Amino acid sequence: MQAIFLIILTIVRLLFFLSSSPTVPPQSSSQSEIFEMLTLVKITVLTWADVLAVYAMWMTMVYLTEVWKLNFTHAAAIVNLYWGIVAVLPVGLQFLVDAFMGNYWMVLVSSFAYSAGLGFLSMSTPPVLAGATGTCSAYEPECIGQGQKILFYTAVALIAMGMSGHLTSLGAFIAEQFMDSQSNLEDSMPCHFFLSFLMVILVPIAGVFAIYYIKPWSIRYGISAICTLVATLIFLTGSCSYHTHRAQGSPLTTLFRVFAASASKIFRRCPRDASQLYEKLDDGYQISHTRRLRCLDKAAIILATQPLEQQQNNRWRLCRVTEVEETKSILCMIPICTTFILMGVVSSIGNTYFIEQATHMNRKVGRIKVPLPILLWFYDHAKQQFAKIYFQIGGLTRYGPTIGIAVSMIFAILCCITAAKVETRRLGAVKRHGLIDKPEETIPMSIFWLLPQFLLLGGLDGIADNSIGWFFINQVPPSMARYMVLFAIALFGVGIVGSVLSVYLVGEISGREGKPSWFQETLNKSRLDQYYWTLAALAAANLVLYVLMSIWYAYNDSRSEDDEAPDYGETAEPFDDNVQCCCCCA
Repeated sequence: MQAIFLIILTIVRLLFFLSSSPTVPPQSSSQSEIFEMLTLVKITVLTWADVLAVYAMWMTMVYLTEVWKLNFTHAAAIVNLYWGIVAVLPVGLQFLVDAFMGNYWMVLVSSFAYSAGLGFLSMSTPPVLAGATGTCSAYEPECIGQGQKILFYTAVALIAMGMSGHLTSLGAFIAEQFMDSQSNLEDSMPCHFFLSFLMVILVPIAGVFAIYYIKPWSIRYGISAICTLVATLIFLTGSCSYHTHRAQGSPLTTLFRVFAASASKIFRRCPRDASQLYEKLDDGYQISHTRRLRCLDKAAIILATQPLEQQQNNRWRLCRVTEVEETKSILCMIPICTTFILMGVVSSIGNTYFIEQATHMNRKVGRIKVPLPILLWFYDHAKQQFAKIYFQIGGLTRYGPTIGIAVSMIFAILCCITAAKVETRRLGAVKRHGLIDKPEETIPMSIFWLLPQFLLLGGLDGIADNSIGWFFINQVPPSMARYMVLFAIALFGVGIVGSVLSVYLVGEISGREGKPSWFQETLNKSRLDQYYWTLAALAAANLVLYVLMSIWYAYNDSRSEDDEAPDYGETAEPFDDNVQCCCCCA
């Protein structure tokens, strides 16, 4: 308790120190660098919230099974829905940032959501509100009333909002602070990095490992909530000195305008000569017309019954050919993007079933009992290293992202096969020691048997996140580039949410004709290895489908390397078109 008090006292002193820093940027070079460092710390300290919230939700699977006594598939469904929402939500939040809010307000709102969410999460544990709700204070399911459940689900929603908001705007807001800076950022970057690493990265990581040894869940979540609130207050102390940019509008609006304009002219015939479609010739950025998805060309039809100037003023009824082609390029990516979803399904098992397996395995190395977050550290390290290797080998070449996605799918297959074999061995140890009906007992099998599947999962996520992001960036218009990383994460989110459905379907199918379902009340009675083998088979089929689609897909010119663009066939010559839509994207 004395150590906790000293940590809190240090944080409070840091808060007073930062709040007394100048709010007006000084004029001299040395003072300007100090001011920039303080500004950087005030913003990046919000990563406390990210690290601690990730740890809190990472351990929620254990909390739900040990305290709430939920079926492990039910607990996994709650956790996977949370992570899926976190991954999908940034696309919508980015639209709000671009169209209305700006990065500062998104960071501020999401930081308050973080603080409130972690606070509610701590309050939802049995001891905190036992007196107010009339329930007992033990960590047992009968001590969890309806009020605690409402607080818990509200907390999960708020934490998801906070994490998605930071994922959307925190990095962009940090970049905004140095966009207009007059000092040499490259010279001061090592000092910035060292200070940020020391105060912002080491503190929460050390806290994660320290919090693990604190057994009461209310204190675990409570410390995370306090640190997050302090980080938010530190961020607020610099509100008057931050560089903020107004919302400039979202490029997603272009897609909506093309859909609306083409729908309004659905019964119009496209002209035989594509040059008669509307385009601003004086605009430097143009895309030539192509024959794919011709139904969208109707958005660029110039009506003979109205003056051109009047039509130009209504951007929801008339779009440029370039805007139509940008929309086409995005829609043509949908078929190949569907193959990315299954990787999200495989990735979801790391936050749920892998953790549940590790919870009741032997964590001793000699006389030392290693903390469970050590697996998370190995996973993160593998994710970073595999991503670095991917870039060094050729991740930014024209077909580098395509090959990288295929490699990540191979990692998904290997991860599932490894997990299946390890689970078979774990179930064998359970049977040999008579632990089938003793789910709370520690299995005499080292936790490090799970290390290979965590490393393979890190390789999957590290290569997939980067390769899918670069694939999108290279294949979409420049105006949509900043959305593409979020779209890549959203696809994984759809897969994570889809894992809930996959578990349900596999459980129903395996339990037909009176056979026991692969998913029982406890992990020791279930056949999780069979589910892993099923995912391995699906991942292999998905890889074959991806290879076929990647061969069929017509690639745009890569902006990461100066290669020749594929020939889409410009249509300066006349062509005949009717109201039907040609959906060939090749």
